[in-house]
Amino acid sequence: MTTDAAPAPPDPATSRIAAAYRARRDDVLAVARAIHGDPEIAFAEHHAHERCADLLERAGFSVERGIADLPTAFRATAGSGALVASLCVEYDALPEIGHGCGHNLIAGSSLGAALALFDMVDELDVTLQVIGTPAEEHGGGKQLLIERGVFDGVHLSLMAHPTPHTETYDVLGSTSQAVGRWRATYTGRGAHAAANPTDGINANDAAVIAQVAAGLLRQRIKDGQRLALIPQQSGVTNIVPETALIDFECRALTMPEFEQLRSQLVACLEAGAVATGCSLEISASEPTYEPLRQDEVLGAAWNQAMAALGRPLAGSLGVMAASTDMGNVSQRVPALHPFVGITGAGGALHTREFAAHAATDEGYRLMDDAAVAMAWVIQDVAADPGRREAVLIRAAELTDAYARRESVPGTAG
Repeated sequence: MTTDAAPAPPDPATSRIAAAYRARRDDVLAVARAIHGDPEIAFAEHHAHERCADLLERAGFSVERGIADLPTAFRATAGSGALVASLCVEYDALPEIGHGCGHNLIAGSSLGAALALFDMVDELDVTLQVIGTPAEEHGGGKQLLIERGVFDGVHLSLMAHPTPHTETYDVLGSTSQAVGRWRATYTGRGAHAAANPTDGINANDAAVIAQVAAGLLRQRIKDGQRLALIPQQSGVTNIVPETALIDFECRALTMPEFEQLRSQLVACLEAGAVATGCSLEISASEPTYEPLRQDEVLGAAWNQAMAALGRPLAGSLGVMAASTDMGNVSQRVPALHPFVGITGAGGALHTREFAAHAATDEGYRLMDDAAVAMAWVIQDVAADPGRREAVLIRAAELTDAYARRESVPGTAG
């Protein structure tokens, strides 16, 4: 935690947690730095997976590696209490950019929170799980873990996300966008571009028409919605291209708006096929990321913790114009995913500039504070009968709602 921050609240439990983190801080920092210095992309985070799992195992956690048929996912468990709390660890990097989303800090803060709580799980009547979640940037690792039962029985889940801002935000009401990603494949008919072009059906023409239609659609989409198309073009000039590929995505703040925008965007792609005579096939390239739902009980405890650590709140963030598969977890269990700023950091997420900020002293000081704050949140909820009961009730409600949704074809996230 920041050395010049306000002192911890005058509470023996929170002071004990802060001291426990300080005792393991060097170990956490070493892992976070190693992850930053050795960036690995989605589903290939083998070194990060081992570094995190090894640290927790040495600390006394029971560790399961390669869970849910995902070689770079893990679950580490301590305690056997009635309240099951999970901390999500992210560690995948962006291709060519590295940790431009600060996943090294996300990993470090969750690991640090777990280590700070380890000696208290029995007295708090908590089962503490640390879940290594691969492929957040692309691939929807958390949704795969949900589908394969890893979050079954979990009552609350936390992680903290750094941003390139100096403010620390009040998380109540903040959200993120739903996002879906697909690949469109146009198939036409090849021909010699000079000798017999009229015999061909140009698949690239279908892709061009789709991009023009999608560009015109942008005038009609609502605030908070986004769409993007990336053609994967190949071929040579003397052949009428037989195949064309477009990777595309859309984002919206609610699932109904997301479904509507997806239908509109698919219509643009279909227009390219109709106009050229190509066939069109669309397939999902990864699971849908759902909007983020911040739990109010966890959010109130978080805001109290960060204020006590000397990071003043700057009001509700409202909408984060990005997406996370933690949104899927938040639709399944009470969850917290606060956005917190690295002091003095500029630029934007998913840039080399922010990747550099994620390896600075200020970045690691934010990691320290986030680790302690998340540990305090779990301790607060576990020890306060009212908050504990509220979280358990909400967990049961979300479990029931998720089960009902799963029973309706086509409604899974």
